[in-house]
Amino acid sequence: MTRVLVVDDEPAIRRLVARVLERGGFTAVAVDHARGALAEVERAPPDAAIVDLGLPDMDGIELVAALRQRIAAPLLVLTARDATADKIAALDLGADDYVVKPFDGDELLARLRAALRRAGRAIGADGLQRHGAISIDAAHHELRRGDMPVALTPREFAVMEVLVAAGGRLVTHHDLLTRVWGPAHAGDTDYIRVVVRALRLKLEADPSAPTLIRNEPGIGYRLGEA
Repeated sequence: MTRVLVVDDEPAIRRLVARVLERGGFTAVAVDHARGALAEVERAPPDAAIVDLGLPDMDGIELVAALRQRIAAPLLVLTARDATADKIAALDLGADDYVVKPFDGDELLARLRAALRRAGRAIGADGLQRHGAISIDAAHHELRRGDMPVALTPREFAVMEVLVAAGGRLVTHHDLLTRVWGPAHAGDTDYIRVVVRALRLKLEADPSAPTLIRNEPGIGYRLGEA
């Protein structure tokens, strides 16, 4: 089930957002301050995040930037602050949407689903996730490039699942390592390089000039077009 991190210092709002998310079929993980949000991301990166800007220990704009450095997941701001400058700052720093309180629960769910679709996390009617010529069948642990199946190791398949789910957005080294290898390996970037090298040999037309698995030096990877 899709896990959504909810960051808000008001208990009533946290409970309300959690109920709305659970009604929509999501699992809510709620915290009341920025430190808790960053700790939760370190423990288990969420599939999406909903963040208030009025937090007691860090300005929410700063938290948006910090979260975007760590995760590629959709990030929505839910706040009472309606100044245009705040909206521009949050969106420029990586927020996918901006919702002003008071809010309608159904609208919040719709905006979250739209952000997940834009991030490539929606699954088609055939149960497959796609990015360009790449399709992933998670149920049968199969990846295809066009019509051709490609044999992958479990670790290679897991890395491609994360990259395809991001839909072309940057996935940080930290996010990849935490999701695929676990929090204990969050700094072991050599693990990723070995797997990406193997994936390029299997998936790229010219592994020496990759167009599918693109490197952002010192930051992470994103998918381009095969």
